[in-house]
Amino acid sequence: MELSGVGPVEPGENTHELTTGPDLSGPVTGRPGPPPSGHLGHSGRLDPSGRLDRLGRLVGLQRFYDRHRRAVLASASAVGLLAGGGYLLATRPEEPPPPPDPLPSQVVDVAYLGVEPPPAGARSGSFSFAVRITVRSGPTVTVVRVSQPYAALSLTSLPGTPFRTKTGFGHKIVVTMHVTECANVPSNAGLPFLEVTLRNTRAIQDHSFILGEQYAHDLSEALQVACSNELSSRPKP
Repeated sequence: MELSGVGPVEPGENTHELTTGPDLSGPVTGRPGPPPSGHLGHSGRLDPSGRLDRLGRLVGLQRFYDRHRRAVLASASAVGLLAGGGYLLATRPEEPPPPPDPLPSQVVDVAYLGVEPPPAGARSGSFSFAVRITVRSGPTVTVVRVSQPYAALSLTSLPGTPFRTKTGFGHKIVVTMHVTECANVPSNAGLPFLEVTLRNTRAIQDHSFILGEQYAHDLSEALQVACSNELSSRPKP
């Protein structure tokens, strides 16, 4: 049969009309359209609201959180401890520095003990007396030198200087003087003193120790004995 012109194709045997969706006026494609929203495959179940998808995502997030929660909590705790420790260190008041060691002259006492016999072999005109040196506190003190202020006298000590002392212990020192020039010795010693050089971990000091009236009396008598002839011939002031 011949056809003239163009017109709609009449449906033949075993044919049926297909559509692409709700719009029935669309063209016939010959293929089934996309499945409607919420289609679950061949099971035929629908989830129009998408609740199953959201529930699946929530379950996945919960499992991820459970797996990583301990690590996150441990990291947060460590950061908190470090921050707290740094704050405590930053705000802790600084401890004051320890006090310095005392000066040696502040902790040393020198006491006069009395007259001593001159050591064997001492030259004529020599005389001796004893003192006690005590370090009350602080570090060890070294006695560097013992001397006296009169140019006409020479001095030696036993033990010889320098020597170290022990804190809290009295050290007996025997001092021997020798008259070198009687013309220049004092006829009256007044309040004589000993010059002692002391050293500890803080400083070295020269300090004069006045030994009291008894030492002045004994020194004056010793000088008179050592220079009796010259002293007796001097005119009295």
